[in-house]
Amino acid sequence: MSGWRKITGFVSRPIDVHIIKEVMETHEICDIYPDSIHVINEALIFLARGKQKKVLVVIGEDESTQKFSGKQEASSGISIKVCPLTHQNCAVLRELFPFTAPLAVLKNKATIGLGDRLGIATPGHIRAIKGCNVKPVLAQQSIRELNLTGRTYEDVLDDVSWAVFQEGYTRGFGADGDHLKKPEEVKMALDCGFTMITLDCSEHIDNSITFLNNEQISEKYNSICGLKRNMYEEIYKNKLFKLKNGQKISFDFDELKKIVLIYHEAISFAVGIYNKFIKDYPKALDLEISIDETLTPTSPQAHYFFSSELFRSGVKVASLAPKFCGEFQKGIDYIGNTGCFEKEFREHVKIAEEFGYKISIHSGSDKFRIFPIAGKHTEGRYHLKTAGTSWLEAVRVVALKDPGLYRQIHKYALSVLDEAKKYYYINADTTKVPDVDLLKDNDLPSLMDNTDVRQVIHITYGHILKARDSNGEYMFRNRINNLLYDYEEDYCKGLEKHIGKHLTALGCFTAE
Repeated sequence: MSGWRKITGFVSRPIDVHIIKEVMETHEICDIYPDSIHVINEALIFLARGKQKKVLVVIGEDESTQKFSGKQEASSGISIKVCPLTHQNCAVLRELFPFTAPLAVLKNKATIGLGDRLGIATPGHIRAIKGCNVKPVLAQQSIRELNLTGRTYEDVLDDVSWAVFQEGYTRGFGADGDHLKKPEEVKMALDCGFTMITLDCSEHIDNSITFLNNEQISEKYNSICGLKRNMYEEIYKNKLFKLKNGQKISFDFDELKKIVLIYHEAISFAVGIYNKFIKDYPKALDLEISIDETLTPTSPQAHYFFSSELFRSGVKVASLAPKFCGEFQKGIDYIGNTGCFEKEFREHVKIAEEFGYKISIHSGSDKFRIFPIAGKHTEGRYHLKTAGTSWLEAVRVVALKDPGLYRQIHKYALSVLDEAKKYYYINADTTKVPDVDLLKDNDLPSLMDNTDVRQVIHITYGHILKARDSNGEYMFRNRINNLLYDYEEDYCKGLEKHIGKHLTALGCFTAE
């Protein structure tokens, strides 16, 4: 009852304490989130934890708080309103408490995207980054994730806003419409109030060029509009570019033709989206460009060409995600030669510095082998994206608190793995995934440290959350949510520790 102890400091009359106790008993409120307690003139507002769900409580009345909808009553002549956490009420919350609304944050030196597939991880994320010199993007979700979880962008942002209010986090956060590929997706995210657009150019990058011989490349290149070819050749053909930091980039003609064929349509797509949605947007907005969804690593020449063309077209980019060498698979550490990664990463950072944006590292969950390299060569100026690792920490709590439920989830995940692989690539070896029927209950949580199990559970989240039985009822979703509600503090502590491990490896020190 820590919230109850804190709230007594906000009330001035004995009757107020009596009323609060009455509200808690009547509405079966177990506790009050102490960092959510606020006063607006004569009204006391806080988030409270019921037996099965959270509610917003407004005691006393102020003109501004009348906008909240909920069950209204009175005690000793004082208004009491208990409000559900609806989208309508969340819109009012963001109006009254601007710190619960997202901002453009990538201008800050170090930023981290903290995706949440369940909509309940934000309190733990906030506790992990509190006191660190990093700014969070707390609302981060792709269209693929929305489809696999059955959520909407309104759901994603509302869940974050309520959690920000719960934790009393006032330092600002971003909201990222992640890996958007179509104009209508960009519009949808902006209409919902998102402050960051990650534009995924993968559908406009021609990977087939990698497999053509020089003759085929020349033939295909000559089919491009002559004016466009002449422009590229005048700017880049056999030219040497010396960056401000001393790095040199050069283009021989064969290499230029190949790069143009791979990326020119992606550049046109990015420019078009920027001019239509971003350029004249009335509020501060972060644009990230993703060119990492390709078959081969992004060469320094390709990176320079892509960024140079965006720059020449007037596109202002906050961050860009190239494809790095090695493998960035889901929920496990970096696979590859860290020496090669460091050499290439350093070159990418220098190109980013040349054009004034920062490097973004996608699929950044648990890449502990390369975090010190990223922190060192960016001098702490980067954007890192995580998401699935928070889902895995949720499953760890399930394994710890309800072994029977975990066993069912584990078996179901294996049964739908082939279907899940249509959305995500992994190299998990299922022959190395233990038979859960042969394990003791106390062995189950440690499965979340097994790389093969982590990958299986990581990519099957959508199937697990949307699975229904013969009666049309969710098989796992409600049970997972209910368990994590009951053990909210355990989940928060797990996230605080795990995300904190990421930040420590990156060199995010406590802010002064």
